[in-house]
Amino acid sequence: MSKPYYEFFCPVKVIAGHKALEHIPFELTTLQAKRPMVITDKGVVAVGLLKHVETAFAGADMAITAVFDDVPPDSSLQTVRNAAAMYRANECDAIVAVGGGSVIDTCKAVNILVSEGGDDLLKFSGAHNLKRPLKPLFVVPTTAGTGSETTMIAVISDTEKGMKVPFMSYFLMPNAAVLDPRMTLTLPPHITAMTAMDAMTHAVEAFTCLAANPISDAYATSAVRKISDNLLKVMDNPSDADARLELAQASTMAGIAFSNAMVGMVHSLGHATGAVCHLPHGLCMNLYLPYVLEYNKDVNGARIGELLLPLAGADVYAATAPAHRADRAIATLRTMRDELFARCKLPRTLQETGKVQESQLEQIAELAINDGSIIFNPKEADREELLGVLKLAWA
Repeated sequence: MSKPYYEFFCPVKVIAGHKALEHIPFELTTLQAKRPMVITDKGVVAVGLLKHVETAFAGADMAITAVFDDVPPDSSLQTVRNAAAMYRANECDAIVAVGGGSVIDTCKAVNILVSEGGDDLLKFSGAHNLKRPLKPLFVVPTTAGTGSETTMIAVISDTEKGMKVPFMSYFLMPNAAVLDPRMTLTLPPHITAMTAMDAMTHAVEAFTCLAANPISDAYATSAVRKISDNLLKVMDNPSDADARLELAQASTMAGIAFSNAMVGMVHSLGHATGAVCHLPHGLCMNLYLPYVLEYNKDVNGARIGELLLPLAGADVYAATAPAHRADRAIATLRTMRDELFARCKLPRTLQETGKVQESQLEQIAELAINDGSIIFNPKEADREELLGVLKLAWA
């Protein structure tokens, strides 16, 4: 049954395929951009990925005007100011982000400064404080997980105050996401697994949480199917470009889904665990997903059961009684985690990380109860119930 009211919004153009990079110069031209600046990080440069982008411009009528490659894993206000200064010094008129979540967030923040003027980024923090469109921004993801290429959110660290500053605006959404499998072929197995499970969690929570709607459902279930069908293929054959492209598309689809349908307790716990224990976000998603689904099952078991079709296929779905589909869907996710652990030791429990103390669970629960994502979880939870989920995830 359709919801009585919902909204769905995604203005980001998706350019996907084995030669997607070569389309960037033309697409920039359609936006009257002639002097693009590339923002990336040292890791992307070191593994040679930037060369693919440079080659794409080689036969075009425009050239990359400047390259800023000093984005750290956890971007900061100073990094944003430095990149904006290079943009202005070279009289650039567009930004091409080449990297993962930190690079993409940096580019969104740089775009605020170069479009609005000045160096005071903080006055635009919070929600919907931008009042006009920004400069053209294209995103070339080098991981298949964050979905940042389709979101209106950026998070930048204020290192002086020791806090992370959020920015949210429809104007932060990129003009285009460019998905080219050449950009993820060199991803190490554990990062491939972590980022894919990040995308899986985006899709699963978008489908099972309170703000789900019919259009986000279509993106979410397609993302789940693509990850289920292709993740282990990529783990076993990292050079499978077709499967890599499928994972990249799944990440973008999941990003579109959760941008419209939100996420829930898995993300609340993940955000809190990242803050307390400094674990990578995708690892946290892989840790908590089945435990949260078990917690929610008595409220939305039928909804979880619907995921068995994209997770395991039509034969398994048809052979499973409706009352058992939720359990089978969760079991399928657990099996996937076991397969990933066998291939790259991606932790399935907090103990397996070797970086979490049981004494920290109380602090994680305290932070998680105040995380905004918890609002959209289908089942309410208090601090003790969150602690119960954490204890299950401990061992």
